[in-house]
Amino acid sequence: MNEAVFSQIAMMVFLTGLIIWMGFIVWDLAKKSQAGTFGTITLFIVLGAGVAGFIFKTVLVEFMHI
Repeated sequence: MNEAVFSQIAMMVFLTGLIIWMGFIVWDLAKKSQAGTFGTITLFIVLGAGVAGFIFKTVLVEFMHI
């Protein structure tokens, strides 16, 4: 395994972990602020849009290279 392959795998693993960690942060924020069901769903949709945009950009870039 060369450095480029290791970097690619490590980036995907750590980025996935970071996204999951951010999900727990949003969940904790919703619980501590007593946002309720609608507020929790809104937080996940609004803050999750950034994550979805990042994933969409990554997929689109990979698709454009093929």
